[in-house]
Amino acid sequence: MRIVFMGTGDIAIPAFRSLIRHTDLVGLVTQPDRPVGRHQILTAPPIKNIAREAGITVFQPASLKAPESLAGLRRLNPDLIVVMAYGQILSQEVIDMAPMGCINAHASLLPRHRGAACIQSAIKSGDSHTGVTIMHIVKKLDAGDIIAQISMPLDGTETGGSLHDKLAQMTPDILLPVIHSIEKGTAARVRQQEILATYAPKLLRADGKIDWTVPAEEIGRMIRAYDPWPGTFTNYWNRKGRIRNMKIFPGFTIVPEVSGKPGQVLSAGEQGLLIACGEGGLLVTDVQLEGSTRMNIAQLIAGHPNLKDIHFDV
Repeated sequence: MRIVFMGTGDIAIPAFRSLIRHTDLVGLVTQPDRPVGRHQILTAPPIKNIAREAGITVFQPASLKAPESLAGLRRLNPDLIVVMAYGQILSQEVIDMAPMGCINAHASLLPRHRGAACIQSAIKSGDSHTGVTIMHIVKKLDAGDIIAQISMPLDGTETGGSLHDKLAQMTPDILLPVIHSIEKGTAARVRQQEILATYAPKLLRADGKIDWTVPAEEIGRMIRAYDPWPGTFTNYWNRKGRIRNMKIFPGFTIVPEVSGKPGQVLSAGEQGLLIACGEGGLLVTDVQLEGSTRMNIAQLIAGHPNLKDIHFDV
């Protein structure tokens, strides 16, 4: 069975490596090389380099809607198309191209958290479990019939980055059996319950602004979920009367028994910066001021002795 893999994000790499070792993988479709960094150096997706090292054909269309792009995909002659974190919405022509189907590996327990920010949303929502779903692709976002799911518990310490890596490593464990079942004609099709669907749209950097009027527990989940992207930040007024950003990292402690005006600094010491929330407080230990590098609170106090006079914007 000739398989074409479509993927760009790092979460797809373990699955891609597994398919190289265990299947007849004939091609990779990934996003074009992009300018990266301050000097805008043209950089390939890491998955492309893995494919080249393995001798796998690489196809990088700017859009799969163009006739020449569709023709290029047809030349790979796929029996099955496998998608994970590709980065483009597929047309019906692509979905119908492979006779054995077009399937997607999605990093949530569908129908919960359809969309791009599924990993962050599971943490931010306080879910007890998350996982990976393999589904048939349809035009509607992440709404196709489910073939299989694999689940894992969340213990309340995960960050967006650590959960991303765990789910990436889990994916081959479910993907390979699904591919074998498709080849044998025994793959399941379970319709999603639309009434249970939730959505997790793509995050922007501005989504990381902290609202101190919400409970400390919710803010803590947000900080963990949005690390490393898009990160979480708060605004404050500096001594020159200018508004500045302060990025806040995981490593905080929830302090339920304190109270104060949301955004108020209740204390500043070696243990951290205690900030009042809508309910309880957040004891922050690592921050990054705008234009500076990451520092602990002791370093922050050394340069800002009047921290208790700061009030963060809600």
